[in-house]
Amino acid sequence: MKAGCFTALITPFSGDTVDYNGLDRIVRFQIENGITGILAVGTTGESPTLSWDEHITVIDAIAEKTKNKCACIAGTGSNNTAETLSATEHAVKTGADAVLLVDPYYNGPSSLEIRREYVEPVAAAFPDTQIIPYVIPGRTGAQLMPQDLAILAEKYPNMKSVKEATANLDNMRLTRKCCGPEFIILSGDDGITYDMMTDPQIKGAGVISVMSNIAPKAVTDMVALLNQGNTADAEKLMKAMEPLFNLVSVKTTEQTAYGEVVCKARNPLPAKTLMQILGMPAGPCRRPLGKLTKTGLDKVLAAARKVQSESPDILKPAADFFNIDIDERLNNEKYWEELYYRAY
Repeated sequence: MKAGCFTALITPFSGDTVDYNGLDRIVRFQIENGITGILAVGTTGESPTLSWDEHITVIDAIAEKTKNKCACIAGTGSNNTAETLSATEHAVKTGADAVLLVDPYYNGPSSLEIRREYVEPVAAAFPDTQIIPYVIPGRTGAQLMPQDLAILAEKYPNMKSVKEATANLDNMRLTRKCCGPEFIILSGDDGITYDMMTDPQIKGAGVISVMSNIAPKAVTDMVALLNQGNTADAEKLMKAMEPLFNLVSVKTTEQTAYGEVVCKARNPLPAKTLMQILGMPAGPCRRPLGKLTKTGLDKVLAAARKVQSESPDILKPAADFFNIDIDERLNNEKYWEELYYRAY
């Protein structure tokens, strides 16, 4: 895998079915705005709630639409190695350039088991396909450690990158130390990308981004500037996009009849809600993901309004491509009146 900005693409729905026309429009929007590649059916693409038939069909569609235009990464990871091998085989046949293997969730294998019983079988079975481990212990309850990642990188030529979403800079520094200077470390967290790419002990090479669904040109430009060493201009872009980056998860404190409760709306709910507000094809999330609270919705609106007011160029590509009036949609309740829970 190369350096750059890759979009962890949302899966648009119309009602409860995949909206393939909307998917086509989103992919074209990404490509026209210079994205390095697209990740099909990652966490942001709601892989936990897609059937495997849908999962494979979405990968097929994105692989076809990105061919000779940008890279296609297929999310084929699971907590079942046999299932992962089957999905990877299909992704390779359909033309994916790489596959993303999230650490097995819930059953919680050790790092040694993840390496030996999960990543190694896939890397060995598909030697001509790039394998990208996705390390995100906050969601999976498991973690492939830097030492095991280094053993994999040394043993398999197709194992030279990682999507790093531990939010732990020390872990990323250890990854660089163990895996060497040529290993590709991609951020799995928009808000920490700048820090990863400017830290001399990490030297991140890019991001697999959520908010590039909405602002692909701006995120791609920031990553390109960082890879060129232009940290001053990259920092300006990062600061301008920071309100959007902070929406990957939206945490609020809600009042109930039994006292306060913290409500955390996790990716992709905030991003898809904003896309719906803006008039981009997205549709709702699939259950058990649902809606934001009113307080959460207010945070999303405030962040988007701040970006539009202070840095309108960030959302202009979406306005132009989808023919939408951003200001109108951010200030007229009719565009979001059904997008939040009326009561806790």
